[in-house]
Amino acid sequence: MADTPEIAIVRAFLDALERQDIDAALALSDPEIVYQNVPLPPARGRAAFEKQMRGFAKYVSGFEVRLGAIAAVDDGVTVLTERVDVMVLGRVRAEFWVCGTFEVRDGLVTLWRDYFDYADVTAAFVKGAGRALIGALTERRSA
Repeated sequence: MADTPEIAIVRAFLDALERQDIDAALALSDPEIVYQNVPLPPARGRAAFEKQMRGFAKYVSGFEVRLGAIAAVDDGVTVLTERVDVMVLGRVRAEFWVCGTFEVRDGLVTLWRDYFDYADVTAAFVKGAGRALIGALTERRSA
């Protein structure tokens, strides 16, 4: 089944974030975008969204999105995603489950709201740090 135009916009938006191309993601966002990692307070407007994305890019050396499912509902305006996000901080890779809700109007993302378990994210970073430490120790012994 072919993507709806709204799904294609969400895919392009997430692809831009994976490339850490903040300008491309901003070009796909509405000036009044609302971005929220529930239960944190939302960032309202493109300037607040840009500040969060550029801050994120300073600390994260890589970001991947593994889509498990994506669907358009409400006449295509709302796009739901179930995915695994991967955040990379140097040698640490943290993989965690996320459900996202996007609203797309006139070809722009007007809402991005993600839901995830903070305990799961914390555990993912602990596992990632452990793997990084083991990798570093293995490299040291091999050298």
